[in-house]
Amino acid sequence: MSLFIASLNSGSNGNCYYIGNENEAVLVDAGISCRETEKRMLRLGLSMAKVKAIFVSHEHSDHINGIPVLAKKYQLPVYITAPTLQSGGLIIEGHLVMEFAAFETINIGDLQVIAFTKFHDASNPHSFIITCRDITVGVFTDIGVACEQVIKYFGKCHAAFLEANYDDDMLDKGGYPFHLKRRIRGGNGHLSNKQALALFTMHRPPYLTHLLLSHLSKNNNDPQLVQELFDSCADDTTIIVASRYQESAVYHIGGRNDSEYYKNQVVEARPYQATLF
Repeated sequence: MSLFIASLNSGSNGNCYYIGNENEAVLVDAGISCRETEKRMLRLGLSMAKVKAIFVSHEHSDHINGIPVLAKKYQLPVYITAPTLQSGGLIIEGHLVMEFAAFETINIGDLQVIAFTKFHDASNPHSFIITCRDITVGVFTDIGVACEQVIKYFGKCHAAFLEANYDDDMLDKGGYPFHLKRRIRGGNGHLSNKQALALFTMHRPPYLTHLLLSHLSKNNNDPQLVQELFDSCADDTTIIVASRYQESAVYHIGGRNDSEYYKNQVVEARPYQATLF
């Protein structure tokens, strides 16, 4: 069974990632409004009726702003840890709040979701992998360092959303105050282009067909720079830079380890005609 993935938005102004099969889907984070989430999914031909849950990585506003309205309107269970719920101040109907623990498998239809802890300056931050039969997709954003767990789970992925937040030179020469620069590049901040590239080149599995570079800084990075940097080392992996202004295409992640075939299986963004997935 294939998986279909898309970035609905990626950046400090809001993060939301769609992962699903033919029957059900989950959102990892929902940092854009309910209305904007609906509009972007509609343009992609994605059905909100197939979204069965929201998984929350941490409490920063760009990851949770859309959750209360989205969860209430569609009665979606929200998988969130108690510290994240408390720190985020989210108001969610009690029956929709689902706590999770790291390394435990959560079944959403034919999808299996595993959370694992990560380094980030939040109360109880987690990253996720989502698996459907033999296909695995990872969401690795807001991580200060590519720790052993990130390396382990990245190595299982057929596709991944991977943070490439900042370029070192742009951050050094930019106008951010020193304390903020230190926070960004500290071990609990964000992953740089160089750090993300090292993870990709050293630990990618041979069947990684798609890499969506995510959570780029508006002020300290450049999409073209990132695209060229990763394209130079991509080999058979399709590199996509996720936008902070619009949704990506929908990418079809297939089940064979045949990257020459699957890397070009893309469902392009289009005006809404019918629900495809």
